[in-house]
Amino acid sequence: MSEIQKISVALTAEQVRTLKDAVETGEYATTSEIVREALREWQWKRELRDEELSRMLELWQAGKASGSAAPLDLAKTREEARKRLAKATGKIA
Repeated sequence: MSEIQKISVALTAEQVRTLKDAVETGEYATTSEIVREALREWQWKRELRDEELSRMLELWQAGKASGSAAPLDLAKTREEARKRLAKATGKIA
């Protein structure tokens, strides 16, 4: 296990009350346990966000590398979508 270090954190009265309520109801053993869990969740979300940003950058670069956009024929696109839907559902277009 890692070395435990104590730090001081300033919280509002409402936040402290929420922490103490969670301990008093038995949801958590200590307020420190709540803070550690919150920190783990924050770290996980931060890592996930970084991964998502990296993936978006990859997709952006792939899109730029694919060349200029071509004009879109909306009527043709709709007709192709209808044909795909009909084929997928077994219905006649």
